[in-house]
Amino acid sequence: MSFKESYKTVKDFLSEDSWTSWAVSLILAFILVKFVFFPLLSFSLGTAMPLVVVESGSMHHPGSFLGDTFGTQRSFDKWWNEKGNWYTERGISKEETQKWPIRGGLEIGDIVVLYGHNKPEKGDIIIFNANQQHPIIHRIISIKTVGGETLYETKGDNNSGQLIFEKEIPENSLIGKAVFKIPKLGWIKLGFVKLLGF
Repeated sequence: MSFKESYKTVKDFLSEDSWTSWAVSLILAFILVKFVFFPLLSFSLGTAMPLVVVESGSMHHPGSFLGDTFGTQRSFDKWWNEKGNWYTERGISKEETQKWPIRGGLEIGDIVVLYGHNKPEKGDIIIFNANQQHPIIHRIISIKTVGGETLYETKGDNNSGQLIFEKEIPENSLIGKAVFKIPKLGWIKLGFVKLLGF
């Protein structure tokens, strides 16, 4: 059988309206995503975790369902009114926070695209390992150099303060920097995880 004939046979089988065809298609899609798409995405974005689904409310901003996704000022102002004192006490002004990337925070179910090829700056949202069950996704509030080593300090936008493990994050704990978010699409994954009881 020639390649052309083999290709047609496989294509016809996958086009069938049967359970076996559906199951094989699902397995092939999983293999392509897991072993082709994600490795290519990881390589091009320079991080082992190019996509992350937000699972906690630590980066939540009050206001609209989609936060500040469409550039509305309302949720940012409401967040600042609730949390701003913590920042002003540390010399971080409202004007500075308004220039931060993804200033509207992150919501549970958002997919975050990460980039690992450059050093993050104050105000960037980073993903880092902190010896917890899952990596942490919080915003950098301070960067310092101690003994030639760069250390990051972060805080969850919605948290009342910092957690103990986010006061001196070494550079080698960083997984990547958030470059943009895809609102709520991660609920597909979270729904499956909750359904299966993981």
